[in-house]
Amino acid sequence: APGMPQAEDLALNPKSLEASGPFKSSSPIAQPRVFIPVFPGSHGEYELAQAFEGQGAVVDFRVLQNRTPEVLQDSLRKMAQDISQCQILALPGGASLGDEPDGAGKYIAGVLKNPYVMDAITELIQKRDGLVLGLGNGFQGLLLTGLLPYGKYKDLDETSPALILNPLGRPISKMVRTRIVCGPSPWFPSSTLNTITTLPISHPQGRFVTTKATLVSLMDAGQVATQYVDFDGDPSMEPHHNPYASQGSIEGITSPDGRILGRMGHPE
Repeated sequence: APGMPQAEDLALNPKSLEASGPFKSSSPIAQPRVFIPVFPGSHGEYELAQAFEGQGAVVDFRVLQNRTPEVLQDSLRKMAQDISQCQILALPGGASLGDEPDGAGKYIAGVLKNPYVMDAITELIQKRDGLVLGLGNGFQGLLLTGLLPYGKYKDLDETSPALILNPLGRPISKMVRTRIVCGPSPWFPSSTLNTITTLPISHPQGRFVTTKATLVSLMDAGQVATQYVDFDGDPSMEPHHNPYASQGSIEGITSPDGRILGRMGHPE
């Protein structure tokens, strides 16, 4: 498509920006509270909770109830209350509502755009120094709201990044190697830069695509968080190492301030 990066553009390396010291919340708390919403079709919430609890956090769940429109609205209001009381919002992976309607992450994005939930998330990231994490389907939902890569709710256009159907046209499940390459972010202390981790992926729609200008902008701003890498630790477009053929070998990105993180893989 016009404006999309060509093969020679895909090997671009993001800039490694130096962290400006340890990140500290403006509202410190001894035991951070993590809220994990559970959507129809999501999974991995228990592993995600264990990962946070292993770091000393308190984790709360809420299953989104959608039996009737009235029940759904009540559930959304309660979810907004949960977000208003947490320091971290973590969106698990899966196939929310069977990846319908028409593509992955749209159901999660619809929930995130609910006025109650939108107000709570905006307050979390703009007034309370909160963090947001989206994995797999959760990452897709964040992209569809504009929270990634813009750090705020935004209407999307032709320059906005997206996660589309894999080149093989079907789900791809395997282990991949990823390297932390991002700039300053509370999710990645400076000591983790260049750390390589092997983790699982399993999605039908995991191919990260955007325009050349947006790709270069993300890399220059230090918003490329993690990349698929080969056995030498270098970004790769080889299907064995980058099975989704993601542009720029991108596996995860952050918001401009680094506090919102989305990843295609499952480090939990």
